[in-house]
Amino acid sequence: MGSITELHGYQVITDNFTYFLGGAWVTIVLTALSVGFGMVLGLFAGLFKLSRSRLLYGTATIYIDFFRGTPLFVQILLLYFGVLPLIYNNDPFSSAIIVCSLNSGAYIGEIVRAGIQAVDKGQMEAARSLGMNHKQAMIYVILPQAYKIVVPPLINEFIALLKDTSLVSIITVAELTHRGDLVYANTYEATWVWGCVALMYFMITKSLSLFGDYVERRLATE
Repeated sequence: MGSITELHGYQVITDNFTYFLGGAWVTIVLTALSVGFGMVLGLFAGLFKLSRSRLLYGTATIYIDFFRGTPLFVQILLLYFGVLPLIYNNDPFSSAIIVCSLNSGAYIGEIVRAGIQAVDKGQMEAARSLGMNHKQAMIYVILPQAYKIVVPPLINEFIALLKDTSLVSIITVAELTHRGDLVYANTYEATWVWGCVALMYFMITKSLSLFGDYVERRLATE
C-alpha cells in the first residue's frame, strides 16, 4: 500500500490548497462586511421596533419579519436576479454583501431590541432625572449597558452568517464553497475536496467560538 501522499485526492488538495485559502479569505471578508453593515441596519431596526412612531415601528417590523421569515437562498435569488438589476449594474460580490447585510441586519435588529429591553428601566428614569433627554439617555446610558448584553449573540450571528455565505455560491461568488465546487467538478474527488472545505469552515467557526467564549468571560468579570 502506498503512502497517503501518493493518493490522487491528497494531491488534489495540496495542488489547490492556496486556491481554497483564497476562498476562505473571501468568505471571511464577505461575512465581516455583511455583519458590519448589518450592525448599522440592526441598530436602527432595533431602535425603530421600540419607537412609539407607528411608521418607524411598522417599517422595522416588516423588514425584520420578511428577512427572518424567508430563506436566505430565496433572498439571494430574488435580489440578485430580480430587484438589484433594476437599481444598478450589479455584480455577484456586491449583491452578496447587500443580501447578507439585509439578512444579518434583521437578526441583529432583534438582538439589539432584546438587549435594550434587558437593561433595567430604572436606568432610563435615573438618566432623565439627571436632566438628560430621551436621546441622550439612550446614547450615553442605555446603549453602553446593552452593548455588554448583545456582544455574545452578535458573535453567534457572525458564526451563523459565515456558514450561510456558502449559499452565495449559487450566484458564482468565489468564496470557499464555490471554489470547492469548481475543484470537485474537475477532479470528482468528493471526499477529499468537500472534506477539506468542511474542515476549513470548522476551523474558522471554532476560532470564532473560542473568541466568543473569551469575550463572554471578560464581560462577566467587568
